[in-house]
Amino acid sequence: QVQLVESGGGLVQTGGSLRLSCAASGRTLGSLRMAWFRQSPGKERQFVARISSGGTTNYADSVKGRFTISRDNAKKTAYLQMDSLKVEDTAVYYCAARPELSVSDSYPTWGQGTQVTVSS
Repeated sequence: QVQLVESGGGLVQTGGSLRLSCAASGRTLGSLRMAWFRQSPGKERQFVARISSGGTTNYADSVKGRFTISRDNAKKTAYLQMDSLKVEDTAVYYCAARPELSVSDSYPTWGQGTQVTVSS
């Protein structure tokens, strides 16, 4: 069983940067696919980025070129570097994990979320 704890959220102005961290405990990170999702008030949770156990990354079109997902298996931590932030990036950001070899596309493990607010 893995537990996830996000950190690094906060208030930033348009065009600024933040780096979110997702610290895992309970098991090694190496066999997990990690992902970031976000949810704004009144909207459904949406996919932001994911990174496979082998380092392959995928991004939502809305963040491509501005956000970078990475992982440090030795530190059991995944990251989301967010640059050129926009007001519409304001949301609660969640880290999620699933076994890389799972037959399901769903993520069974989630963190508690961290608030990111981008002001104009």
